[in-house]
Amino acid sequence: MISVGIIEDIKDLRDPLFEFISSRDEFLCNIAVESVEDFLEEVSKSDVPMDVILLDIGLPGISGLSAIKLIKDKLPDVSIIMLTVFDDSDKIFAAIQAGAVGYLVKNTPLDQIKQSILDTYNGGTSLSPEIARKVLEFFDKTKRNIESPLTEKEKQIVAGMVDGQSFKMIAANLGNTLDTIKSHAKNIYKKLQVNSKAEVIAKSFRGEI
Repeated sequence: MISVGIIEDIKDLRDPLFEFISSRDEFLCNIAVESVEDFLEEVSKSDVPMDVILLDIGLPGISGLSAIKLIKDKLPDVSIIMLTVFDDSDKIFAAIQAGAVGYLVKNTPLDQIKQSILDTYNGGTSLSPEIARKVLEFFDKTKRNIESPLTEKEKQIVAGMVDGQSFKMIAANLGNTLDTIKSHAKNIYKKLQVNSKAEVIAKSFRGEI
């Protein structure tokens, strides 16, 4: 069962989202709060591991963007999906650079949010279609002629990461074993001097690969 937390200050959005996620057999959602401060307090009192967090940006007190590092410091293995009304490029890339692995706008259908949680838990990345378009626009504007340190195989693996594929999916698509893809991923992290898939994706978005 996937443990999901919700940080959303608007009750009329938080409550329906909590009810939807709680009613699904795949999920356990026992933390749904209006602020980062409340979330950190609840986590400190709970022994339940946290797998995925839906995090708003425009929050009272600590903002969602500032919260990413605080949450990752306390829960290094958690995956954070930004769920917000903000869809401007600066906030998108600030969130990705800080360690978020997904970015959904608040009008995203509930079934799509459910699938995004599942994809994220399985190692993928979730972007709303309108967010993905902004990412591509940003990439087109900032793309530079940089000699990549990656091999063609490693570039294919990075492309799979950017598409939101898990390592298992990448292995199947490229006709390799999962262990082979994981080995390549370690080499990619080393060459790019990063520690996570999210950081690889952020570098790709910025045109640095």
